[in-house]
Amino acid sequence: MNRLLLSSLIICLSVLYPVFGQAQSSAPDKWVDYASGEYDIIPNITYSTANNTGNKLDLYLPRNHSAPLPTLMLFHGGGWVAGEKERNVFQLLPYLSLGWAVINVEYRLANNSPAPAAVEDCRCALRWVANNAKRFNFDLSKIVLTGGSAGGHLALITGMLPAGSIFDRQCPTEGDARWRNGDEPEVKVAAIINWYGITDVADMVEGPNAKHYAIEWFGSMENRMELAKQISPITYVRAGLPLIISIHGDEDDIAPYLNVVQFHKELDKVGVPNKLITIHGARHDGFNRQALIDSFAEIRELLRKHNILK
Repeated sequence: MNRLLLSSLIICLSVLYPVFGQAQSSAPDKWVDYASGEYDIIPNITYSTANNTGNKLDLYLPRNHSAPLPTLMLFHGGGWVAGEKERNVFQLLPYLSLGWAVINVEYRLANNSPAPAAVEDCRCALRWVANNAKRFNFDLSKIVLTGGSAGGHLALITGMLPAGSIFDRQCPTEGDARWRNGDEPEVKVAAIINWYGITDVADMVEGPNAKHYAIEWFGSMENRMELAKQISPITYVRAGLPLIISIHGDEDDIAPYLNVVQFHKELDKVGVPNKLITIHGARHDGFNRQALIDSFAEIRELLRKHNILK
């Protein structure tokens, strides 16, 4: 299994090096030439079990590194109703090329468990990272969350929910007395990188911006609007949040651009470090090569500015 995943990754790297190679150092060696010798892949680790479902994650770990490393957690998109973690390997490449540890997370979809199951799972994945930081050399001061579309929403809500959230209650305690006694320490993240994600879930469930994927995620539950507000990132805007970066097309008809604009205005009001990178003329996903290159260049600059990336 490890060899199969690694072979797939190397194929991806070979295809995408012309795009991401520009982000490397000035050394003449191509990172793709030796990546297979520098990374190990541990696939399908069960980080939690809910509704008879074992939720899995894949670890991409630099070899021969004993010091704690900046760590990226990726949540896939698909409107909370579709998607697979294995289809997101391309999105890992910019961070793998930096020598980071990377975690690719799956979660329950609507056909298995409706809202808020995906939120609960992603919060449990973050707790798993905290509980296993020493084992895998994750730097808990440099945890970065990212995802696209519904994955962008999950990255935001996972990093923004306060300690002791009701959405943490399904997470395993793993023998940690702090969790069992209800004294739940907050697992803080350093940054959230939101690619065209949903910032106001309630706006997607009812009204002129309602979308089929959001309606399907909530189904027929009576309290869907109340719950939608409880799992909307905009509900949790407050001082003290981590750096938040959003990349969004201004013609997005799936996750309305005006919602992310308002979200960042609210972040500005309370002094949260943030940046909205607007891709002019772009719809949902499908950004062209130059837009991706420019966006990642700005992301790296912001991560350096906030001492997350050296």
